[in-house]
Amino acid sequence: MFKNPDFTFNKDKMVKNIMAGIILLVILAISGDGPYKDGVYTGSSRSYYTDEPYYGFSEITIEKGRIIKVGFYIRDSARHVLFDGGYEKYFAGNDEYIRQCRNDWRGINSYPDSLLKRQDPERVDAITGATWSYNIFRASVREALSGAEKK
Repeated sequence: MFKNPDFTFNKDKMVKNIMAGIILLVILAISGDGPYKDGVYTGSSRSYYTDEPYYGFSEITIEKGRIIKVGFYIRDSARHVLFDGGYEKYFAGNDEYIRQCRNDWRGINSYPDSLLKRQDPERVDAITGATWSYNIFRASVREALSGAEKK
């Protein structure tokens, strides 16, 4: 077994840290004292893609201070359609854009679940090749949550 002289494993400390984390999560779940005000909040944003016709829309439901439901979609305001799994048809013959559409569609479908799990848009990780949808998602979620933050 490889031994790193700069690293010492302290099993007792690790167990104590894990137990403290579990206790904190249980307390937050029981108390319902999450970081947000209960309600349904919406947000829309283009992020910094202001030269493009795409808008992201988020709807966040909060109960007991925690995010319990996230809806998200991107709309193409020039074509008046949603960006969905078939959106790549607009880029027929352009393999790079088709690949980009597929990656972003994967992101659109996964970012809401990641936000539910992490409860913080700053902790949602981008999917490789889907930073466009990631930036629009985070911007629209920030907009929605701006009205939900406890003062």
